[in-house]
Amino acid sequence: MSEMLIVRSKIKSCSEGCNVGSDFADALSKKVEELIKDAARRAKANNRNTLKERDL
Repeated sequence: MSEMLIVRSKIKSCSEGCNVGSDFADALSKKVEELIKDAARRAKANNRNTLKERDL
């Protein structure tokens, strides 16, 4: 597994009172990693080295 990209304690504070399963943080981190990689591909396709909001 790759490095954790999110902070587990912040998930709980954003969960609006819901309990958070132990596997949720890992799944969320994987999704975030996919978003970052997709954004990087888009930025490179547009001849940029900087990720911007529009790349999401």
